[in-house]
Amino acid sequence: MIKRQKIFITGRVQGVGFRPAVYRLARGLGLSGLVYNDTKGVTIELQGKKGEIDEFLTRLQSDSDKPPFAVIKSCDVVEMPVIEAEGKFTIQTSNSEGTPLSQVTVDIATCRDCLNEIADKEDFRYGYPFINCTNCGPRYSIVKNIPYDRPNTTMHVFKMCEKCTAQYTEVTDRRFHAQPVACGQCGPAVRLTDKHGKTIETQTDKVIAETSRLLSAGKIVAIKGIGGFHLAVDALNNKAVDKLRLRKKRDHKPFAMMTDSIEKMKKYALVSQQAEHLLKSPQSPIVLLPQKRNCSLAPSVAEGVNTYGFMLCYAPIHYLLFEQLNNHRTDVLVMTSGNISDEPLICKNKLALEQLAHIADAFLMHDREIFRQVDDSIIHLVDEKPVLLRRARGYVPGPIFAEQSCRQEIFAAGADLKNTFCFTKHNQFICSEHIGDLEDAQVYHHYINSIEHLRNLFEVKPEVVVCDLHPGYLSTQYALSQASLKVIKVQHHWAHIASVLAEHGLSGPVIGLTADGTGYGTDGAVWGCECLIASLEKFERFGHLAYYQLAGADKASKEAIRPVLSLLQKAYGRKFDLQEFEWLLKRIEPDINRLQIISEQLEKGVNCVETSSLGRVFDAAAAILGLGGYNNFEAQLPMALEAAIAGEIEEHYDFELISISGEPVQLDFGKMFKQLITDLRDKKNVAVISAKFHNCLAAGLLEMAKAARESTQLNTVALSGGVFCNRYLIIRCIKLLNKAGFSVLFNQDVPSNDGGISLGQAAIAAKLS
Repeated sequence: MIKRQKIFITGRVQGVGFRPAVYRLARGLGLSGLVYNDTKGVTIELQGKKGEIDEFLTRLQSDSDKPPFAVIKSCDVVEMPVIEAEGKFTIQTSNSEGTPLSQVTVDIATCRDCLNEIADKEDFRYGYPFINCTNCGPRYSIVKNIPYDRPNTTMHVFKMCEKCTAQYTEVTDRRFHAQPVACGQCGPAVRLTDKHGKTIETQTDKVIAETSRLLSAGKIVAIKGIGGFHLAVDALNNKAVDKLRLRKKRDHKPFAMMTDSIEKMKKYALVSQQAEHLLKSPQSPIVLLPQKRNCSLAPSVAEGVNTYGFMLCYAPIHYLLFEQLNNHRTDVLVMTSGNISDEPLICKNKLALEQLAHIADAFLMHDREIFRQVDDSIIHLVDEKPVLLRRARGYVPGPIFAEQSCRQEIFAAGADLKNTFCFTKHNQFICSEHIGDLEDAQVYHHYINSIEHLRNLFEVKPEVVVCDLHPGYLSTQYALSQASLKVIKVQHHWAHIASVLAEHGLSGPVIGLTADGTGYGTDGAVWGCECLIASLEKFERFGHLAYYQLAGADKASKEAIRPVLSLLQKAYGRKFDLQEFEWLLKRIEPDINRLQIISEQLEKGVNCVETSSLGRVFDAAAAILGLGGYNNFEAQLPMALEAAIAGEIEEHYDFELISISGEPVQLDFGKMFKQLITDLRDKKNVAVISAKFHNCLAAGLLEMAKAARESTQLNTVALSGGVFCNRYLIIRCIKLLNKAGFSVLFNQDVPSNDGGISLGQAAIAAKLS
């Protein structure tokens, strides 16, 4: 019996070769009908025998017939009247009417088939730096609107030649309807210029050869890739890396690196099987890997940490460069974001020449417009599970799915540090890529433009806006400026825990352990180590780190001497004598007058705030152990403290859990600091002290969770907050909590730092709206 069915597919099904796969499968089974993209995903009409239609549906969702990067979220089928004498199966033009719901596909690393062709001298795309197909290449970075068709991308200015057109229109070809398809005759081209924009070379092979020569000679080259410019330099040349640091005004923060094979990477870092899988994945993120000691990489690539950030080549131009670099015996390149300090990534040729000319010696550019700049994503492994630290290229704008559709469309403004924002639409949380720190004027301008871009791309019309409780946040002020919208304010640490619940499709309640540097509390204090009983509807503050004073407001997040003095005064009370600790304090702050001023400021409570910040506790411990006195970038001192840890240490310092009737439980680390300083006086190994410090924090958080379980009977713990970017601490916490019988949840799909706040805000607002 002949039947006809209409099938609605949602998920990652545009820009990944889904329609050609549907076409080939339907024709192979002798089915007639049609397929087209629409704003929700892909719609298919099938006509034929019931057995063949059933087989089609089964095979379409199998790995053997589904395109490699496609993800089917839903597949709904409705019956239709049979059409007489339909004859064949066709691909139709896209339908742009309706509400956008389909995923705008992420940018995908170059596939193996394209790499084989680019190396094949007989192929007409041999050595072409923009080779791509339906399984790889730029997507989000070039799309202006949906449906994802060539006229809606920056490739619309390049008219396909006959050869490319033939592949684009041939259903059995890998490039059938691959929107960025091009070749050397009809597509984008590269050119090499000096720092003044004067052309050095335009012939592709000569451009690549000269760029490789410059890099091998220790020069800095700005290279335009998929999502923007990188600043590249030979990672084995310490003088060249130092020069890049000086010119970029990035004195301390570790640089990311790129190479073209896992084998080369293993010369410098330890690469587990799971790490290798991630590095070779279509998303091709930067993965943090344990350093090998005494390797030949320039020491200034990543000082004060115990990991290297490595990625493999992910664009054709990278592979072509490394092919030439191998001739010069250059194994690894530093590939850091093409910007000044913490300003937005640069993606425009003219702007790159204007802003990077004092950094780069030369520019490798191309004429394919990047419509949306996107940084590289960063991942580390927690118990061999991938955890995002920065969610950007390869992952954005892929949504996180909610269990139920949101009743209203929502805009979540995020936090001010490591900002992302989020929209809700139907059952999707659409999170932006990493935006940055909003206190920088250019980043804030980028934030405003990014909101409009993503809103227009998905045609979101928010009825609710949700923001942080902090009245001074720029993101909060922007949210409040949306006068016609309902505003919901969400406490910072509640949003952290909600982000974990949203990832795992839960609504709570759970025991939430959240720790970071700062977050505005409901009592006006600066929270930063909290035990919450939290759901998506409400939260209760069950416990927190015992308050201590911070002098100097924002200065305390940079200058470690401020939390050091406060925490020592709290630990020793009236027995604290500045002169007695001068041996220690002058290593951190040599100016005795400043020490006295800050100490008096704390005693009198002048320009001080109460805080439960665990981030500042890390700063203080690192400074006391002589690992530095200033955070030149966020979490520099905590990263140094983690890097110093000795392995196989189970001991921990003492702490107190203080219960006061009617008040939240308080976790006090005063004993810990006394014991730590005793160990330091006794000249104990800093690596052992660091391990005992971390173990103490984990033990204290465990006891807080146990107290919460006894009070609430809850047995699931959610971990979130920037402190849990510390691999040692989160792994230790998970181990102890599991041993104590808890189920443990933590962020993986969004960062546990403030990059995940917007998802938590959106999830809470969706529940409350």
